[in-house]
Amino acid sequence: MATTVYFEETVIGQGGKDRMDVEMGRSSFFEEDSIYLNVDGNSVVMDRATAKRFVEAVMNVGFYHGFVE
Repeated sequence: MATTVYFEETVIGQGGKDRMDVEMGRSSFFEEDSIYLNVDGNSVVMDRATAKRFVEAVMNVGFYHGFVE
């Protein structure tokens, strides 16, 4: 299985007490390359349709906050 990690960080909430380990990248574990997401040790490789919706949702939030042009 080939993976490429694009994000790997312990995310700390704004209040400073909540935290989670998040890792996200690409995986070729299955026949179709797709996005994998690992949160606090729970991992999933998304099917392509779900991965597309996930990316669209993240981009929309990014646009809303001005993080993406």
